[in-house]
Amino acid sequence: MRHRSWGAVMARHRRLVITIWVVLIIACGAVFPLVTSQLKAPNYGVDQASSTRAAALIQQYFSGLGNEQDVIVFDCPDGDIGDPPRRAAVDRVLAAARAETGVVTVIGPFDAMSKNQVSADRRAALALVGLQGDTTSLPSRAAALQQAIADAAGAGVTANLTGFSPITNDLTAVETAATTEAESLGLPLALVILVLAFGAALAAMLPLLLAIAGLTLTFGVLYLLSFGLTFDAFLITIVTMIGTGIGIDYAMFIVSRFREELTRRRITGADPAAIAEATGVAVATSGRTVAFSGVVVGISVCSFFIMESPIFREVGTGVLVSVICTLIAALTLLPAILAVLGPRVNKWQLPARWRPADVRSDSAAAHGLWARWAHVVMRRPVLFATAAGAILVLAALPIGSLRYGIDLGTASMGDQPTARAQLVLDRSFSPGAVSPVQIVITGPGGDALDMAGRQQTQALAATLSGDHRVGDVETLSNNDRMLLNVVPTVAIDSSDAIALVRYIRDELVRDLPDAQVLVGGATAGFVDLSDETTQKLPWVIGLVLGMSLLFLLVIFRSIALPVKAVLMNLLATAAATGLTVAVFQWGWGAGLLGFTSPGFLQVYIPITVFVLLFGLSMDYEVFLIRRIQEAWENSRDTDAAIAIGIEHTGRPITAAAAIMVAVFGSFLIAPIPELKQFGFALAIAIAIDATIVRLVLVPALIKLFGAWNWWLPAGLDRLLPRLGKQAPENVDLD
Repeated sequence: MRHRSWGAVMARHRRLVITIWVVLIIACGAVFPLVTSQLKAPNYGVDQASSTRAAALIQQYFSGLGNEQDVIVFDCPDGDIGDPPRRAAVDRVLAAARAETGVVTVIGPFDAMSKNQVSADRRAALALVGLQGDTTSLPSRAAALQQAIADAAGAGVTANLTGFSPITNDLTAVETAATTEAESLGLPLALVILVLAFGAALAAMLPLLLAIAGLTLTFGVLYLLSFGLTFDAFLITIVTMIGTGIGIDYAMFIVSRFREELTRRRITGADPAAIAEATGVAVATSGRTVAFSGVVVGISVCSFFIMESPIFREVGTGVLVSVICTLIAALTLLPAILAVLGPRVNKWQLPARWRPADVRSDSAAAHGLWARWAHVVMRRPVLFATAAGAILVLAALPIGSLRYGIDLGTASMGDQPTARAQLVLDRSFSPGAVSPVQIVITGPGGDALDMAGRQQTQALAATLSGDHRVGDVETLSNNDRMLLNVVPTVAIDSSDAIALVRYIRDELVRDLPDAQVLVGGATAGFVDLSDETTQKLPWVIGLVLGMSLLFLLVIFRSIALPVKAVLMNLLATAAATGLTVAVFQWGWGAGLLGFTSPGFLQVYIPITVFVLLFGLSMDYEVFLIRRIQEAWENSRDTDAAIAIGIEHTGRPITAAAAIMVAVFGSFLIAPIPELKQFGFALAIAIAIDATIVRLVLVPALIKLFGAWNWWLPAGLDRLLPRLGKQAPENVDLD
């Protein structure tokens, strides 16, 4: 079926299409609460990394410790926690904890096995808890345990659970609330921008409707996938941000072209055949461009799957599902709605002076406001290209100091139980008690240690005990396999804790040449994820650039246009990442944005932002260049084609970018650092792409390249597959 006829088919069967979508939206909307209930703790592990293998050996030889070691933190600000009434409250909490599903061991502060679990001022105490379960069951078991101990506390004693799963449970709650708050700010702003862009309230509602439909279908699919995969709150936030952004973008492009076709054909009343034809043209042009853009985003996102880490696979899966569902909605539901509305899409218009001018022909477009700007740039292309390039390079310079880390955001979780527990730990104990560094020492291949190995392990424990970053070292033995539980004096997500893990791996392990030493625990997992990101980043960049370049060659049938597109996107993404480093790593504007810089970016933010931004920014590139190509094919005048293309796309691109900036930027109000970083990086990148790149670099460089923009070697032209109508094969470069 030809692309032009697809929109007409959707128009002719509009009632059936809309009915099917209503059923889908109701069904998927009904399961949305179930999606949120399926959210799990983020899995920062790396397949076959040292920390992952250490966890497996701990379960094999030290299963009594459980899969996760958590801490119950008791606080008694008004008296001695050892007094009979308060000690009785502690005992009630411990009994409730031991009765919970998944709890395999509890060592109370007054038990014979306890060690340094009562504070010096005797106003706080700790109980160590071993929690059994996999990544699917641990969060729910931790939540149930937290509730049980909170209910059992009393007599002036508060009890709060902390540890990796409890922290991520609270983080999920805060992120979910922050996402809702950000959407309540971003979506109304988006609607205002849409009304101003279209000049009509009804047309402005369609992009929001499409975004909601695409997201609803996405969450329905993710619910089905959650039976075999795990998803966390951060992924849902990413899906919401990206799904909203691309849904609005795709709808804007198609609705803009549909309204243009109505004006061009002078359709003012109910004429089903003419409306269907206008719908078909909109889908064949802007709809086709949207499909191409979605493929580029999909290509970029698929690069996540070369990362051997569940968190990247989750992001890749979620965003890919979101793109596919949004494309399906854009190419089925939206044409059907447009066919139903017809000229009524322009209802509830703003006053004439606020409405965009009607553009009926390319000759009229050549003299519009955006076209005049394009001519200004084309009169001095070298100056504009140099200035724009210099700005982007300057913004990208901070990348040279990029550092990775993991900030769990405990300082931003308000009155959540783990935040209260952390305050007590910081005041009376070691912050690292929430998740010790676990060193598993066996013979080669996991065999038993010999006498020399056991002696070397004891020496290692003594060395660590003298390190200022270590508060305590617990030595456990089972069948001549040794486990050292090293409790840091620093927070588990701090730079000092990461440095401690690297010191153990790079320096101290050398003293055990005949043993297998694996360092595990949450901090070690963060280190492994950082290393995996660093090692795979060049491969991800190469894959994204290479596959995008190949696909753009097929779309544009040109050498110069795809190369320029890839290089400009790379430069814009680098600039956005550089500015993110300056703000969130260096701390520029930290007071204004309400955060304290940890001295690094979240380990998965730079690579995630690169992949997503590279795909998202291609929306504008493909939309703009395809329209310039369309004008060039009609006139063979490069200057006129640039002006016409920018005139037709300037307003929707600017409006779409403003909406994305509003949606992404609204996450700057979130208390969680990773949401601030992600929202800022995406918002600033879209702003750069829609202004410096699309309105300055694109017209300047196309002007400079002249006829070379449309050149493709005949041999390559024969090799590349054709996707419908393309530009003529032979271009005179003289």
